[in-house]
Amino acid sequence: MNSSRDQILNSIHTTLQSTTRAPLPRHAASVRIAPRATGDIDSEIALLLSEIEKLGGVTRRIGSIDELRIALEELVKKEEIAKATMWETRELRELGLAEILTALGVTIVPSDAPSRVLAECDLGVTGVDAALPETGTLVLRSSHEHPQLVSLLPRVHLAIVHPSALRADLQNVFAEIKSGKRAVLITGPSRTTDIEKVLTIGVHGPKALHVFALTTAH
Repeated sequence: MNSSRDQILNSIHTTLQSTTRAPLPRHAASVRIAPRATGDIDSEIALLLSEIEKLGGVTRRIGSIDELRIALEELVKKEEIAKATMWETRELRELGLAEILTALGVTIVPSDAPSRVLAECDLGVTGVDAALPETGTLVLRSSHEHPQLVSLLPRVHLAIVHPSALRADLQNVFAEIKSGKRAVLITGPSRTTDIEKVLTIGVHGPKALHVFALTTAH
């Protein structure tokens, strides 16, 4: 029996050695995926919003501050927003989001509030560091100014997308975020499926995703 066992082990050892030493096969150029070709900004925004809507998100193009006020008012009414928190970045301050929401009767909660307090907010407003039109994916880098809980704990997430955030593909995004600590990749509202394949929205994140795409400089 020992002889048979030794033969089997020797055979395995020989096979592993030959596998390890064998050079890796080189793929022909024809099977490699070429970098994605991007279109103009308008078509890229259209593709991004279309993909987000397919995933259950609600999108809107914003071309002026007046349109932003109208869009926020409609969002507050539709989602019954009473409390909101947001990133405290220069871009969002320049849009006057806090002032508009306050005028609509929404209480603004600081983004550095305890997680329990942030979880009680109806709305979390963030910018977007990168956006992938092909998949409708939004990338949010985490930092002191970009606390990730703002996009994860409130039941509604509003993401403000500037055209400058558009990226061709995920390779470009990985090159940008590899030096950071964390990043959140968002593709539609939070989805969870149990062992019986029952889909539930909003268990591990927002129940609703709204995306405002800015189409002019503000």
